[in-house]
Amino acid sequence: MRKIFSQSSYILASLLIVMLIVAVVPTFAQDATGANTGTINDITAATPGKPTTEEIAAQAGHNKIAINIMWTLLAGFLVMFMQAGFALVETGFTQKKNVAHTMGMNFMVYAIGMFGFWICGFAFMFGGALNAATIGGAPGVIPHEYVINIFGHDFGILGSVGFFLNSDVYDVGVFTLFLFQMVFMDTTATIPTGSMAERWSFKSFMIFGFFISMFVYPIYGNWVWGGGWLATLGSNFGLGHGHVDFAGSSVVHLVGGVAALAGAIVIGPRIGKYGKDGTVNTIPGHNIPMAILGTFILALGWFGFNPGSTLAGGDFRIAIVAVNTMMAGTAGTLSALIYMYIKGMKPDPGMLCNGLLAGLVAITAPCAFVNSISSVIIGFVAGILVIVVYNFLDRKLKIDDPVGAFAVHGANGAWGCLALGLFADGSYGDGWNGVAGPVKGLFYGDSSQFLAEIIGVVTCFVFVFPVMYFFFKLSNKITPIRVKEADEIAGLDIPEMGVVGYVD
Repeated sequence: MRKIFSQSSYILASLLIVMLIVAVVPTFAQDATGANTGTINDITAATPGKPTTEEIAAQAGHNKIAINIMWTLLAGFLVMFMQAGFALVETGFTQKKNVAHTMGMNFMVYAIGMFGFWICGFAFMFGGALNAATIGGAPGVIPHEYVINIFGHDFGILGSVGFFLNSDVYDVGVFTLFLFQMVFMDTTATIPTGSMAERWSFKSFMIFGFFISMFVYPIYGNWVWGGGWLATLGSNFGLGHGHVDFAGSSVVHLVGGVAALAGAIVIGPRIGKYGKDGTVNTIPGHNIPMAILGTFILALGWFGFNPGSTLAGGDFRIAIVAVNTMMAGTAGTLSALIYMYIKGMKPDPGMLCNGLLAGLVAITAPCAFVNSISSVIIGFVAGILVIVVYNFLDRKLKIDDPVGAFAVHGANGAWGCLALGLFADGSYGDGWNGVAGPVKGLFYGDSSQFLAEIIGVVTCFVFVFPVMYFFFKLSNKITPIRVKEADEIAGLDIPEMGVVGYVD
């Protein structure tokens, strides 16, 4: 045995010596530095190794678009992962007897919303402006926008190309745009699942998922991002660059927040939330660590949300956008903490999470147009605003919003757009919405930009709230919007979903 062991040791030592020699002795057959990887021979040419000027230019153009498409898709994948963050945040902030139900809504809104957007939402939103220069788009893809003429100007209302992503838009650029914008829409659609949690009928929720993804979100989105009338306030009426929203403070968050507010009002508060004498009873969430983990996932996804909205991996502004996003979010957390201490409160982890999310929502519109100091101010205001608005709705108006959906997304979606109209510093945005020159806010000399932001925010409230309020009223006639009282008291997991979230 000792002899066999000695032979094995000798063989092992020999192998190690050979491996070490191979590892340290330089060889030159490979390209460890990458200097010789990707040469003139890799350019597609009629004569291999001898490309013409036109062939080199075509390759450069192809590579530019390829980089932009890859960047946009990767950013979209990050935004899709935010759905996991929303699910964890909302579920953690609600009671454990409703875990399967809350998780189920956050899961199914992805599938329902995607199909609704695929059917007609994408066409309504971008069918009038499908040629995105940074991600390609074949010349054969011809967009068309329905317009009405008012005061001698065309007001874009609705796109009309791209239903079911049919053969007319069978194009790499269009498909890239669809994926990226679909996950944005999904963020909007999931916001009301928080404000209406713990009492919303799953069947009613499914009807809502199709309605908001097919009509409400796309219509307002068309007005801002699809070449519609809010985007052309600058070119038509000289109001700055029109309503500017870089990554969705109004289009995504304000639309979702206002819808959440309408839904919370129509469905009413949870049983036991408010006493007959006007007392406000706290219904604590069951898992704060889950909510905090979800918040971190959302913060990560926001690096796809905001920087990804450049739609261009070669746009160096990505760095500015990413840092501003990070700074505003953390500023919101710190200001929420400071505010709670000033008010003699304990540092509630739930409110700290909402402070971070509020800062991220607020910076989403102005992230590309402001400097870091402004981003900190914007986030700082957002962290206080979310607490003030949440307490006002909860204590004064008796509107039960279990996760603070409107305070986070609605109030701070509006603040984010107004902040752009104040703090845009003129360092970015030349030609935005067809207007020459960079985007400047009130504090940098363009009061008209601030007015355009006000118009966009007011329009969102005026359009989305009544539409969603009457939708919830009407859908209640189709199938009850609220679950039975006994089911709400017992928990919705078994009555609505047929399974329990936790097996005790």
